Amino acid sequence: MVTLADVARHAGVSASTVSYVLSGKRSISAPTRERIQHSIDTLGYRPHAGARALASSRTDILALMMPLRTGLYVPVMMEIAMAVTTTARSHGYDVLLLTGEEGPEAVRRVEGSAIADAMIVMDVGLDDPRLPWLREAERPAVLIGLPTETVDAGTDGLDCVDLDFEAAGARCVEHLAELGHTRVAVLGEPPAVYERGTGFAARTLTGLRAAADRHGVGLLHRPVDGTYAAVAAAVTRVFEERPGTTALVVQNEAAVEPLLALLRHQGRAVPEDVSVVAICPDQVAVHASVPLTAVSVPAQEMGRLAVERLVGRLAGEEPRGTELIAPRLTPRASTGPVAAPASPDVPTEDRRGHGGR
Repeated sequence: MVTLADVARHAGVSASTVSYVLSGKRSISAPTRERIQHSIDTLGYRPHAGARALASSRTDILALMMPLRTGLYVPVMMEIAMAVTTTARSHGYDVLLLTGEEGPEAVRRVEGSAIADAMIVMDVGLDDPRLPWLREAERPAVLIGLPTETVDAGTDGLDCVDLDFEAAGARCVEHLAELGHTRVAVLGEPPAVYERGTGFAARTLTGLRAAADRHGVGLLHRPVDGTYAAVAAAVTRVFEERPGTTALVVQNEAAVEPLLALLRHQGRAVPEDVSVVAICPDQVAVHASVPLTAVSVPAQEMGRLAVERLVGRLAGEEPRGTELIAPRLTPRASTGPVAAPASPDVPTEDRRGHGGR
């Protein structure tokens, strides 16, 4: 491994001179700096992380708080984490992943130990208990999510990035209303997600209900776990309570394939008998057994934006507040217009054949 002494010998200077160039603590002439930098590049020298941190009070590490709680769809969380990691590396930072459900304690640990220069916080609740600690922390933080107090009172020193989930919910209803659907059911996140006040789920439901009111759409909402049995129970209940339901909105990636399998088992054709819209990553929508009309969850973009916000803050920028990514709905094979009422003497197969797109 190349050492600082190797660089000094190669450049023909003392080790202390190399150290001063790296730390910036003393003024060194331009020719000498250039010679030392040439030696660093030629030899491939990398300063020891611990020594660099002591010299600069910086660790070049970003802490990513990603609590793996009940009901969360882990592949999406990991996609965000991968985007955070790759973007951070492009800016010269490593990432410390914190997955425990520690709440404020995790913030206090990062702040008190100086193990990271800044924090990215995921799975943000509407009334997140970490917020007071984040506001008081010396290290900057970015939220991937949108708490209630940020919406109501401004950012107050916090940066937030997220999909505009309220607009995403509204866009799903608008799409179905344009196709003539007036009775829609929502298969939402698992009950635990709503019980702990997770922001994205609550905001989506707000958007769904507001758009349903505007368009005269009757809306049922049923939280559901992602198992086949749970989906079957929820869908059976929906069609019992609202026999005229012609469309389903799914905000639960784990429930997508159980739902499509159940509809096939029940003899309900998609989209001829029932249309399905999802809020999910593109790979889930595209590779479903019926390609799904969906609002994409831009996991990579959220991770990238969060890191770029933090890098800016560490460079001295002021907080830029909240940035919500506009939802993008892509129509695919799972939605179509409501089938016209069929004559009783027309066979079921013929009705389905003429009731789709």
